[in-house]
Amino acid sequence: MHVVLVEPEIPPNTGSIARLCAATSTPLHLIAPLGFKIDDKHLKRAGLDYWKYVDVRLHDSWQSFLRTESQPHLLFFSKRAKTSYTRARYREADFLVFGPETRGLPQEWLDAHPENSYRIPMMGKGVRSLNLSNAVSIVLYEALRQLGKV
Repeated sequence: MHVVLVEPEIPPNTGSIARLCAATSTPLHLIAPLGFKIDDKHLKRAGLDYWKYVDVRLHDSWQSFLRTESQPHLLFFSKRAKTSYTRARYREADFLVFGPETRGLPQEWLDAHPENSYRIPMMGKGVRSLNLSNAVSIVLYEALRQLGKV
């Protein structure tokens, strides 16, 4: 299992996700451009002293990521997807892909991969989206649950 953040913008979110990845021994892929410097104090604060336990992999671009990982099995997560994340059948080598906080993943990615695009249902009226670190936590733990890891 891998977590992929495409162009993350908010340091505390990425720090919290890094902490989650440390706790679950999950590699974290950060796809540039990042909305912060990797040594940002807010990023480090949110990740606390867990950074040494995180397998962080930086990629210059989405294309660079695809070249480096050579045919990864990608699962895309967006509020604009049709299928609930609980309907996905997760596999050990999946890459869980999340977009930037303010834009989400490009619609063309979701349109090109509808069978691998998922959403987290939201029942509250007027709520535009969940916090990115919460969304990653929800999905990652469901994937680990299905795989019998938690």
